[in-house]
Amino acid sequence: MSRYLKLHPVTPQARLIRIAVDIVRGGGIIAYPTDSCYALGWRLGDARAIERVRRIRRADRHHHFTVVCADLAEVGRFARIETWQFRMLRSCLPGPYTFLLKATRETPRRLQHERRRTIGVRIPDHPVPRLLLKELGEPLMSSTLLLPDEPTPLTSAQEIQRRLENEIDAVLDGGDCGVEPTTVVDLSVTPPVVIRAGRGPLAAITASRSASDRPG
Repeated sequence: MSRYLKLHPVTPQARLIRIAVDIVRGGGIIAYPTDSCYALGWRLGDARAIERVRRIRRADRHHHFTVVCADLAEVGRFARIETWQFRMLRSCLPGPYTFLLKATRETPRRLQHERRRTIGVRIPDHPVPRLLLKELGEPLMSSTLLLPDEPTPLTSAQEIQRRLENEIDAVLDGGDCGVEPTTVVDLSVTPPVVIRAGRGPLAAITASRSASDRPG
């Protein structure tokens, strides 16, 4: 049975964050709140955890999982970023966006899209993932908590616990954070393509794209 950790939504308790991070370091999967909706999180490159998440999500080898980073410097370790892409990232992050970028040579193959060799990156604007990343000291692999054949992600931590208590290792209850997932933008192509319209406003993408077209 998964552990149920009741967090303060604004100032999460450090003790509970440490428990969650210990679970991740031990190969566990957590459900945690973000600035878009709840997500599944696990340790970077943990092959066994990835397969467990694939079973939960019924995701194939071409599914894009996300590397959740603390800042743009961490994003640069895993993704090749040109100047125009950096400008867009800087204008939209932290926030409810996931960006697809070409992976660096150093990025392990298991983190990349099998065919396109791209990687999804995200910097959420929410206290729980920020503290998780600080305590963990490295990025977190992540996936929207959207179960197969369901139209929207789960948003109640109690329901997540009830339905997934034998599938994951901890539920971090940070309150209801909605059912709208991130806006997903493919920056590996020119011009960028919006793959999924979500919580992140599309106007920010349009404005960033226009600014990137200007010289300087």
